Amino acid sequence: MATDTIPNRRLQRAVKTPNDAAYYVREGGSWKPTNWGTYSDQVTQAGRALIALGFQPGQTVCILGFNRPEWAIVDIATMGAGGAPAGIYTTCSPVEVRYIVAHAEAPVIVVENEEQWRKVLVERENMPKLKHVVTMKGCPAIADDMVMSWEEFMSKGDGVEKKAYVDRVEALEPNALATLIYTSGTTGPPKGVMLSNHNLAWTANVSIQITKIDSTDCSLSYLPLSHIAEQMFTLHLPITTGARVYFAESIEAVPENLKEVQPTVFFGVPRIWEKFHAGISAKLKDATGVKAKLVKWALKVGWEANQRPDGHKGLQYQLANKLIFSKLKPAIGMGNARVCVSGAAPIAREVLEFFASLDIVVLEVYGQSEDTGPTSFNTPTRYRYGSVGPAIPGVEVRIADDDEIMVKGPNVFLGYYKEPEATAEALSDGWLHSGDLGAFDDDGFLSITGRKKDIIITAGGKNVAPQEIEKRLKS
Repeated sequence: MATDTIPNRRLQRAVKTPNDAAYYVREGGSWKPTNWGTYSDQVTQAGRALIALGFQPGQTVCILGFNRPEWAIVDIATMGAGGAPAGIYTTCSPVEVRYIVAHAEAPVIVVENEEQWRKVLVERENMPKLKHVVTMKGCPAIADDMVMSWEEFMSKGDGVEKKAYVDRVEALEPNALATLIYTSGTTGPPKGVMLSNHNLAWTANVSIQITKIDSTDCSLSYLPLSHIAEQMFTLHLPITTGARVYFAESIEAVPENLKEVQPTVFFGVPRIWEKFHAGISAKLKDATGVKAKLVKWALKVGWEANQRPDGHKGLQYQLANKLIFSKLKPAIGMGNARVCVSGAAPIAREVLEFFASLDIVVLEVYGQSEDTGPTSFNTPTRYRYGSVGPAIPGVEVRIADDDEIMVKGPNVFLGYYKEPEATAEALSDGWLHSGDLGAFDDDGFLSITGRKKDIIITAGGKNVAPQEIEKRLKS
């Protein structure tokens, strides 16, 4: 029996719901759907094409581009072929691209356009293992023996039997390397976080348990897919549940795309929520007279309804919803939003409380690439502003004597790629040293108090986290 992996779930999804929409791309002024049957065929064809290029289990394919179907197809196809995809941020310099491609020893890289290809071109002499460059759809033809178009790449799969690829999918081992997440290095080059097939499948299951995401949900894919959080929302959760994904046209088009799509699930980093906060606040301040009083009243009602999961939603809430919330939320693309999440960095409590007053509950999550994304998660039925939520089910989280957050569970990574010393520092007896400082309150909600490396040691030998001092000085 085949192991439960994301690539194998993709095969099963195509059997269960072949005609349901899997993803959408905006073309010619409208959103064009692709169903799960076609999506699955595209992944299998890409997997066959990789095999045709000589790709072997254990090798890596790098992906350099903005969120689009080709990114998803190559990612899942690479995992299914027994390899590990490694996403590269589009903002990376040629030197940074070279480091990741060379470190991963990738024989293949998929690039979005000419701009990203030029980064490879200027450094390719320093990437000896790189043999093939594939351009995504729409990229003008590039006259170079190393480069092939998306169509040329996919056609190479015709020479490999479908069974050859499916056999690889079914041979995947739970604890084998499935993907590499290169984290930005603050004191050196980025490290390749190794996540296993089991890491990804287990974390997807727990995320679904927490958020209740199902086949009726949809999301907008726009944050970097080289980050594990966006991979979870764009790839792993939809494949597992049958939820739909809309690929944003560009980062600049996100506000407009949001209004058109009206997703039920939305993941944003704090900077996104802060931009929303600033824009909405400015518009609300323009209200005068009766309208201003109405807005002030509605915000008070919204806060009372959402400051706790069991907040009061009586007649006043229903009236505020009819007069204000039901008009304001669709105007920013949140008309159907059921699960809103903030992660990847700390978010100010006042921003979360502002959105709660608008009847938009933003759930803060905490974690890192090394534990496949989530460590703790405020849930729709259990949240507390100012905290990052309780530990996710099935994971042990403890606070060490020096206040460092330690994590143990099925989501903890295999280690850093080709870096045994760094792995030994991060992992001890199965416990992940997060590098973050934190504390639990009496109800089991975790709060982040600082970073271990930022600790100040006083003359008396006491360890002090500067974040709390900074917060008090600012207030």
